[in-house]
Amino acid sequence: MSSTVKDMLATYPADLGDIDQAKLTSCIEECITCAQACTACADACLSEGMVGDLAKCIRTDMDCADICTATAAVLSRHTGYDANITAAILKTCAMVCKACGDECGRHADMHEHCRICAEACRSCEHACNELLGALG
Repeated sequence: MSSTVKDMLATYPADLGDIDQAKLTSCIEECITCAQACTACADACLSEGMVGDLAKCIRTDMDCADICTATAAVLSRHTGYDANITAAILKTCAMVCKACGDECGRHADMHEHCRICAEACRSCEHACNELLGALG
């Protein structure tokens, strides 16, 4: 099955080097999915009756969405590639996804949107760590 991310990487006019393109594709896709889930979860939390109890969840969702979006953007650019910057943003993304997954996981029994978001965060954390490991 083809994806837009995979197709865009395949059309890049220069050599992408030794990077594992399957892990790169997966990580970009997981970052985009996680950003969407976190944005939607934060919005859903704002609609809950106990919104005050979800303030930390909302903030963590918003932070995670922003960092996942930035990570997907950095991973999608290859001109002037800097492995140190890539490694730093992957570590940051994995860290915020863990924090957000943990926070949403605390509310997963009461709010289905938090359960779904926690799963997306854990999947993105795993993809970031996989790509980070492949970078060497």
